[in-house]
Amino acid sequence: MTKAEIRKILRAKRRDHVAALPDTMRALMFHRPPAPLLDLIPQQGAIGLYRAGEFEAPTASYSHFFFEQGRTIALPRFWAKDRAMDFAVHADPFEESDCEPGPFGIPQPMKEADAAEPSVLFVPLLGFTAEGARIGQGGGHYDRWLADHPETVAIGMAWDAQLCDELPMEAHDKSLSAVVTPTRLYGPF
Repeated sequence: MTKAEIRKILRAKRRDHVAALPDTMRALMFHRPPAPLLDLIPQQGAIGLYRAGEFEAPTASYSHFFFEQGRTIALPRFWAKDRAMDFAVHADPFEESDCEPGPFGIPQPMKEADAAEPSVLFVPLLGFTAEGARIGQGGGHYDRWLADHPETVAIGMAWDAQLCDELPMEAHDKSLSAVVTPTRLYGPF
């Protein structure tokens, strides 16, 4: 199968899994990072998170948790669809008053927000393996950013249904340091 075919299957699998979860149960998942995951996170530097789409593993509670711990929160910022992403400080994770729609329609820090370079980055994905391989949406934004910042700890966030036996990996694909799901922590790898 091609990566495009795999992505199509994984999007449907993720959508069906999330749709089957009661809203009350979804609200309780990914509430607080598990203690073993916290051991992987450097004590210094910004925490990079993503603004979760409808079927992605939610990040809002992690954002609140780290913000309340005094950590700087950073979100991806896109200047245009065809440009590389960077990260900027997200100073209001509760109300998101410091965000505006980006080129993909996803809220992101405003243009005047200070740039940030996360020391740990929570990464969205469509599928992952128990060994840390990841397949994303296909834009390559996270792979390129991680290639330029190899010291960054990359942690995937996923639903259990997104686990795959294997995934095709190319030279530019970056593996994850760990993956957290509602029931398990995979890694560190």
